[in-house]
Amino acid sequence: MTRASDFYYFDLYTDFRRIVRGPDNCGVISWQDGESWQITVYEQDFETPESIKGKVFYQIFPDRFCEGVENKPMPFADRIYQADKHAEPFWQPNEVGGHLNEDYFGGDLKGIQQKLPYLHEMGVDFIYLNPIFEAHSNHRYNTADYLNVDPLLGTNEEFEVLCREAAKYGIGIVLDGVFSHTGSDSRYFNREGRYGDGGAYRDPNSPYRSWYDFDPKYKGGYRSWWGFETLPEVNEENPSYVEFITGEGGVIDTWLRRGAAGFRLDVADDAARTILLKRSAPLSSGSARRSSCWARCGRSATTKYGFGQRRTYLLGKGLDSVMNYPFKNAVLDFVKGKPAEQAMTEILTICEHYPAPAMDTALNFLSTHDTERALTVIADEPANGRGRAWQSGRCVTGDAYEEGLLRLRMAYAIIYTLPGVPCLYYGDEIAMQGYRDPFNRAFFRWDAHEQRLRPVLAQLAQLRHTCEAFRTGQLRVLRAEDGILHYQRVGKVETAEIIVNRTEHIIVETLASGKSTEVNPMGFTIVVEEVGHNPNHSYYDYV
Repeated sequence: MTRASDFYYFDLYTDFRRIVRGPDNCGVISWQDGESWQITVYEQDFETPESIKGKVFYQIFPDRFCEGVENKPMPFADRIYQADKHAEPFWQPNEVGGHLNEDYFGGDLKGIQQKLPYLHEMGVDFIYLNPIFEAHSNHRYNTADYLNVDPLLGTNEEFEVLCREAAKYGIGIVLDGVFSHTGSDSRYFNREGRYGDGGAYRDPNSPYRSWYDFDPKYKGGYRSWWGFETLPEVNEENPSYVEFITGEGGVIDTWLRRGAAGFRLDVADDAARTILLKRSAPLSSGSARRSSCWARCGRSATTKYGFGQRRTYLLGKGLDSVMNYPFKNAVLDFVKGKPAEQAMTEILTICEHYPAPAMDTALNFLSTHDTERALTVIADEPANGRGRAWQSGRCVTGDAYEEGLLRLRMAYAIIYTLPGVPCLYYGDEIAMQGYRDPFNRAFFRWDAHEQRLRPVLAQLAQLRHTCEAFRTGQLRVLRAEDGILHYQRVGKVETAEIIVNRTEHIIVETLASGKSTEVNPMGFTIVVEEVGHNPNHSYYDYV
């Protein structure tokens, strides 16, 4: 049986007029169609990994986190080394008008390994790494070699060591799988000739030729991702390519054997069709464990439409879950001033639409490598389409910074307590700022004086680890009004009650137990109770 999202509505007739649901969620008398409700039908046996629920993720852009081996030589002549870790990433066009992604700050696997104690203190359970495969740009989304670590980051053996050392702290490593396209400068396509005479572009008899679509109708003579000639698209249903990615000894199998805990899929709409269906069965007979799998989705993943059909990769066969952009937007808008009732409606809509197993493992975040940093969104002026020259060097200070920090703290308190799994973007814990690429990808400021967020995030992580309600607990809203959010996570043995006060005055809120509690301006309170008993422990925000 094919699973999908179905839609329904109610008709009520009175005096020959039809009453339908209006945009304000109320019944209005109208001859026009109203909004439809969604009912999500998914596989009865859909399960997601228990090891992820109730945990905390931390996203690292590998080149910009920590340099374990300092002043290392560049492995390729066209890479530019940034010795000044406080420097702004390159953003100005080069002499031919292209955008530079050739500056490297030298972050590496050994640097991540050195910071494992730091991440453990932050309560991190999984590290999500942006691409680490060999590629010829600092973001590495233009894969050149799927089976080898980029030499500037380290070696395959060093990746295995990182996984083993991380496991000693209870931390798993999740990789970014870019399977919808490769780089033109890769051993598979090889337009630039870096890899000799072979490759699909140079050799019609190349074993990789069938992976790509060559046709004069395309810009450059081949199909590429969004028309970028440096990112030739692959035929995701080509048997040779699918076997290379998902077969025994293939890409996924190889990295799982090396110690990876799972994959985040880039551009899942493109890569999902065959690769995700292959993944629904065991990846290979020799795989040591099941791979966890997420993807980016900017809207509801159960209503998304693409390739002539509604997407079904979140309904039981395919993804474990998605990166939850709707939560990010709702939470940031709330702390910036959106009414609580509107923000909570957006949050509840996603909770209603997603299968419960997928909701429990959705990655909730406020910043990523391709969005503005949360503090910039909260405290600085919107870019509104203005270019990199305007964005360069901007930094909020003074009262705006202090207020932004309070709002950022509130936002992370919500992210850490909503259904799903929080994912902290590197540097947010020290209030790093920056608009979009490349300003959101600066090197981590290890000498930063701002440390006020770190203990808050560490305690929120500890709360997630110790309170059973944050694993799979139901979300119940007690109050969502103006600047006040008051909700519960109801588990089997514990209930967590969260009150967020965005107003500028102290509020007194009545708990579900009937007791009252004060919540500071721009603050939050979290109370944990055993079901049917008095509070057994609670966490209060700093004054």
